[in-house]
Amino acid sequence: MSDRLRVGVITSTHGIRGEVKVFPTTDDPARFAKLDQVYICGRLPEETLHVEKARVFKNQVIVKFREYNDINEVEKFRKSDILIDRKDAEELKEDEFFIDDLVGLTVSADNGRFLGRLKEVYETGANDVFVIEKENGKELLIPATKECVTSVNLDQGQMTVHLLPGLEDLNG
Repeated sequence: MSDRLRVGVITSTHGIRGEVKVFPTTDDPARFAKLDQVYICGRLPEETLHVEKARVFKNQVIVKFREYNDINEVEKFRKSDILIDRKDAEELKEDEFFIDDLVGLTVSADNGRFLGRLKEVYETGANDVFVIEKENGKELLIPATKECVTSVNLDQGQMTVHLLPGLEDLNG
């Protein structure tokens, strides 16, 4: 498990005073206003910044960092991840997991058959979708629902899923 978690991706600048638009990768975009210290990771070396203010605007968050006051200074952060320390993360409810902790888990069907590794999680409006990379390189898409995901054991690095009839055929 990583000591840091991604909470957003900087998509572009906003205005001329050094604000950036952030696509949130957290369930609660309003939490940016509560953050103090964040880490910016991208093409450049990691940088520690402090959130001066943040506000939700449409499906993004406008963030102003204390260290920057000009559009030209923050342009370099475009397409960079915003990370926080795990200790600063929101408390999870039972049967909730951080996406960063799920990626890389081995995935087996509930009959014991190995399916592959969890490669990625698509966040959709209804429910998330787990992308399982099979040994042959093809992908298997599994809805992240209680009906399909029967168990997750982070300590063992294992996820067990129930394959609904026809699901594997749809994915190839």
